[in-house]
Amino acid sequence: MTALLDFDLPADLEAHEPPEARGRGRDGVRLLTGHRATGRVGHHAFRDLPALLRPGDLLVVNTSATLPAAVPLDRTTVHFSTPLPGGDERTWLVELRRRAGKRTLPYTGGRAGEWIPLPGGATLTLLARRTGRLWEARLSTDVVPYLRRHGVPIRYGYVPGEWPTAAYQTVFAHDRADGGAEMPSAARPFTHELVTRLVSAGVLMAPLSLHTGVASPEAHEPPYAERYRVPEATAALVEHVRTRGGRVIAVGTTVVRALETAAASDGHVRAAEGWTEHIVTPEKGVRVVDGLLTGLHEPKSSHLMMLTAIAGPGLLAATYEAALEHRYLWHEFGDLNLLLP
Repeated sequence: MTALLDFDLPADLEAHEPPEARGRGRDGVRLLTGHRATGRVGHHAFRDLPALLRPGDLLVVNTSATLPAAVPLDRTTVHFSTPLPGGDERTWLVELRRRAGKRTLPYTGGRAGEWIPLPGGATLTLLARRTGRLWEARLSTDVVPYLRRHGVPIRYGYVPGEWPTAAYQTVFAHDRADGGAEMPSAARPFTHELVTRLVSAGVLMAPLSLHTGVASPEAHEPPYAERYRVPEATAALVEHVRTRGGRVIAVGTTVVRALETAAASDGHVRAAEGWTEHIVTPEKGVRVVDGLLTGLHEPKSSHLMMLTAIAGPGLLAATYEAALEHRYLWHEFGDLNLLLP
């Protein structure tokens, strides 16, 4: 395996539906642990999480809601990704995908100035290509209210069935007037009962928000600018925990990106909000985050650079080798990975 973990992911290790459809609760997935200090890898149920953490540890969670950000058409599907920094409510980055049976694939067509009629009488105008797959485009009405009426959750070929937007919401999603294109999926297995057990065990919790853009599995592109907010109370609690020797554990790569963006050059975290283009790499490292709870990521995914920065290449390679050997499930409805210092 290379630093970016170029490996073969068997199709039968992709989670094709939520665990509830497999007769389990949300927290009925598996949890693979990796400890950097010892190099040890362990196998657990996600419900074991309170026993794997210490009193005084801080879990930082993303409260972003998941938008129904896909608009299906006859032959194509439009994925609405993010608005543009300094833009209005109608100009967003979008991805065009072509329908191929029950799945979609990247669509490389389109031209600047093209109009695309959408359901409900709306029109999407392609303005300029921003990346190989993303267009700057303008909708004829405000995007988020339109998606609430006409959109469905984004899903890829490994999820053949349709699931309601509720299946893509976490228990922490509290602002349904805004949100991200895709679910902050590391938080999906949490239930209200599990949160209660964590708090009763002395584990602290703090919120922030980062609204994700599309993360098409075929692209392997580095993340682009995304909206985030680290509240004053969360920044203060991170500082409190760190000064007392507790561990700051991010629930998801989105939380790592937001916290590391809010960290000053002296390592202190302060309240911050806006747009982040920060990319965590092994060379840059992390200044605030001690551990990470995350899903299992696709081969060559840019997220693996972040995981390498937190876990180190040796532990990360051992963790993914164990995940493949013990048949853990990948993607947003799959199993979880806890990386600890």
